[in-house]
Amino acid sequence: MCPITLCRMYGYDQNPGAQQQMGGGYGEQPLYPEPSPPSLADAVRAFTTGSLSAEDFQQIFATAKVYCPRGDNPGFLALHNTQQPVIPMFTTLKELRSYAGKESKYFVITGAEVIDLLPTGYGFVLDMEGEHRMVFDAKAVEQMVDFAMRRMYG
Repeated sequence: MCPITLCRMYGYDQNPGAQQQMGGGYGEQPLYPEPSPPSLADAVRAFTTGSLSAEDFQQIFATAKVYCPRGDNPGFLALHNTQQPVIPMFTTLKELRSYAGKESKYFVITGAEVIDLLPTGYGFVLDMEGEHRMVFDAKAVEQMVDFAMRRMYG
């Protein structure tokens, strides 16, 4: 192939308009944009069906938004009518609303902040009323903390 043909293939042409059409110029949107990371709800579904590893799930969870119901005072609301106390959390506002109602109060934090702020001895439940509910007991939360520390500090 001659160099001119290669240049045209990759969007570098003598015609300045060709670069814009082909998406190859600097500052231009690429023809094939980077894939967006899966949503937390997608990650929950994939993890519960076995198509996503625990490590991959935790990486997605760390940066994802988590919706938490709240009361009048700041902090997590915990359920104590379970074997261990757990805190309900949701992957989407829609999931939270189906559990707690349209007018419920909530706050949004990242999964990493959940792991950092969760009280010792507590677990959490993702999407309690959802099709792919996930329960993380206190021991699982400790393992998530250990994993996060190893990733951060080696």
